[in-house]
Amino acid sequence: MELFKSWVAILTIIMFLIGCSSKDTLNESKEDKEVTISYASWNVGTEEEKNIERLMIEEFEEKYPHIKVEIDDSIPNEKWNDGLAAAASSNKMPDVFMLSQIPTGIANEWLLDLTDLAADDEDFAKVPEVVRESATYDDILYALPAGQQFLGYFVNKDLFNQENLNVPENGLNMNEFADSVRNITNIRSGQVGLNNPLAILDWYPAAVSETLGWYTYTEEGYHLDSKEFINGLNLTKNIVTNNYSFESLTDEQKSNFNGENPGEVWASGGMGLVWDGTWALSNYENNLEFDWDFIGIPGGRTVVANDYMGISKTTKHSEEAYLLIKWMSFGKEGYLKRIETAVEEDKVLNGLPVTTDEDVLDAYFEIQDLPGLRAAYENLEKGVIEPVKAVPGYVQSRWEAPTGVGIEGNPNANIHGLLEASVEGEIKIEDFISQINKLANLKYQEGNEAIGQ
Repeated sequence: MELFKSWVAILTIIMFLIGCSSKDTLNESKEDKEVTISYASWNVGTEEEKNIERLMIEEFEEKYPHIKVEIDDSIPNEKWNDGLAAAASSNKMPDVFMLSQIPTGIANEWLLDLTDLAADDEDFAKVPEVVRESATYDDILYALPAGQQFLGYFVNKDLFNQENLNVPENGLNMNEFADSVRNITNIRSGQVGLNNPLAILDWYPAAVSETLGWYTYTEEGYHLDSKEFINGLNLTKNIVTNNYSFESLTDEQKSNFNGENPGEVWASGGMGLVWDGTWALSNYENNLEFDWDFIGIPGGRTVVANDYMGISKTTKHSEEAYLLIKWMSFGKEGYLKRIETAVEEDKVLNGLPVTTDEDVLDAYFEIQDLPGLRAAYENLEKGVIEPVKAVPGYVQSRWEAPTGVGIEGNPNANIHGLLEASVEGEIKIEDFISQINKLANLKYQEGNEAIGQ
């Protein structure tokens, strides 16, 4: 698959668009006053690597010579929230910082109210609505998007064509999805439908209902006792029981495959669909030797997974801090510069455009022309947020909350363990789903109370 076009043509288009958009932004009348912004992010790499994030910071300083950006590397990547808490307690909070979870930042009173800063920003207005809403609590904007990815399935088009089967495309319905997974599976020939069946539990409700989100989430809470969730669990169970997923196979069955893990089996061409994120695009382009595409989830709703950045309540330079995040993420001029820099410096273009701006999307698709990815952008108006970084208490509601129910090898299984046991046939979900739903909503309520909602 040829995703990358002529660099000369790309740069010509991008330079033209940058010239048209360079009349930015926010109070450039302050250019005579030099300020320093401290910036903490887990994706800046090292000085020696000089990845695209560091190059973008250099471009920002060139664009705004009165603003110096100082990278704060005192926050450990593996203990991000602990590092931010320590910085806050010692009055050394970075002006701008990545957020593992927005609710944690709200509960600890780290975050500046950004509502007024973003109110009249044309670039922020072009951030997908579902993303803007995900960072807004009680009508207060607490965070800004700092990178965007889509979640969903990638398809091995060659494998389906080889078997004379219809190639799944973005927007396929649920029956077509199930048929594709089943029909492509041939264990003896080293072919299997997909990798991770448990992902279905999360996306299925949103795929069959316009009112439910990821894992049945709505603003009112979870609806795990709904027919949508039960049907998704039963589909997952069917895929596991019939050995349509690599991770549910026995070791003997796996010996038929060219690869020891799902990633290797996918890369070798033995898997029809793989659940992954668009962060894998560069890896796939460089390493896969078959024709592939991104098809998202059945039904066509786009699943959005974002990073977020916040501005410290203690900052003395809120407008400059906002301008920096905008440049690094959702601003038109900044993202066009990111594309130009990636092409000129031969760097990986990490992250999708966090905007619906047509000029930006046209420039992006000059270098990344996957049909399924274009379709995903067209469907953003009915997008679904993957809620781990935005919904209060989600980690407890989805995985970690203990249920008090004993299963084999665990006298007090957590929610995830109980759902997995039901998929594997160890328990009947009907006996426990009401309890699980109540517990998930209790943790959601507790999460909301922690941030004053």
